[in-house]
Amino acid sequence: MTNRIILASGSKTRQELLQNAGVEFDITVAKIDEDAIRQSLEADLATPRDIADALAEFKAKKVAMKHSDSLVIGCDQTLDFDGKVLSKPKSKDQAQAQLQAMRGKQHTLYSAAVIYENGQPIWRHIGKSQLEMHEFSDTYLKSYVNRNWESIRHSVGAYKLEEEGARLFSRISGDYFVVLGLPLLEMLTYLSKRGLLDS
Repeated sequence: MTNRIILASGSKTRQELLQNAGVEFDITVAKIDEDAIRQSLEADLATPRDIADALAEFKAKKVAMKHSDSLVIGCDQTLDFDGKVLSKPKSKDQAQAQLQAMRGKQHTLYSAAVIYENGQPIWRHIGKSQLEMHEFSDTYLKSYVNRNWESIRHSVGAYKLEEEGARLFSRISGDYFVVLGLPLLEMLTYLSKRGLLDS
């Protein structure tokens, strides 16, 4: 039985979540064209939930092809706003436009994780959280984007709840770890059952 875990993600937040939970792992970033895969899935009318799941599996499978002797974790997160998937903003203007559209409304985050072993998927989980933004002002929004751009440009929806982004919200329903991009509790439970974590 393998005892090596590889995280197929360059996300600092996901790395910190696993490190803080006491999980020992290596990092190998999956090199896939996320935008092309997402666009193809959207063209096939895939749901935001299924897109998160598919991208997580693509990442795990890509790295697992070279590391079949390890448990490889692939992750992805999608933001569902009125049935549309919002991606990471490519500019400050796009970030501001996304946040203006979501202001005062609800949206849903899906965080998917897929684990591969011996070239096959052996575990998957898709977490869901619903969030509601309050009616912040245009002045605050612009200053928020300018202050936080270097951080939020790496996040779907243009915010990070663990940072100043918390000020944008009035209500959250669901798992906090899912909002951060990883169904952590479910994954830790699985790794414990596999004997990879002390329990």
